[in-house]
Amino acid sequence: MSVWTTKLRAPALGLTLATACLVAAPLQAAEKKSSKQENIGVVSGLAVGAAAGGPFGAVIGAAVGALLGDKYHRQAEEKKALAGGLSQSEAARGKLEGDLTRTQLRGEQLGQALEQSKNLEATVAFRTGAADLSEEDVSRLQTIGALAGGLGDVKVRVSGYADSRGSESFNAALSERRADAVAHVLTEAGLSPERLMIESYGEKQSKSAKGDLDGYALERRVTVRIEPAGNDAAVAQN
Repeated sequence: MSVWTTKLRAPALGLTLATACLVAAPLQAAEKKSSKQENIGVVSGLAVGAAAGGPFGAVIGAAVGALLGDKYHRQAEEKKALAGGLSQSEAARGKLEGDLTRTQLRGEQLGQALEQSKNLEATVAFRTGAADLSEEDVSRLQTIGALAGGLGDVKVRVSGYADSRGSESFNAALSERRADAVAHVLTEAGLSPERLMIESYGEKQSKSAKGDLDGYALERRVTVRIEPAGNDAAVAQN
């Protein structure tokens, strides 16, 4: 009787292995390549199941082992992906902090530049008897108008002048046209008209000696001055 039983175990074991492979195959077919943990689970489950429950136990053990091995593999992959995600998050946070630092620095530099731009004065020169602006003058004035327009607490004083040649009334009208031409470019560049202080002095401030052409050239001008708003809240028109 014992001899017959011993002979029966070999075919039974072969059948068990074949059955276990058939059971485990559908589980592994879901993945193109079985994981190392899953393969170990199949073999371990097969051995433990066979020892505990014979052929039937081996089949069940192999199936359970495959499932547990696959679960362990998936957990390991999820942990790996999570670690990679955390690493990317740390890198992104570092980049964001760097960008914020650079932005703050640029903001401070811009604030300093804007603060220094207050109480600055630019001068536009004109030809004799003329009130038209050159392309270079227009470009400069557009820059000033855009800058002043972005500052909420400043006024812009535009002052027109003329030399002493010609009649007083003519020079008064000429200096006004010059100031208006400059103011027009500033407003077109974005400066609100309410923040403009327009002045025209004609020849009243001319100090050049008669016939001093170089002196006259300096007096044919319009000055543009950016000032804090508290200096003068009213628009002056002389």
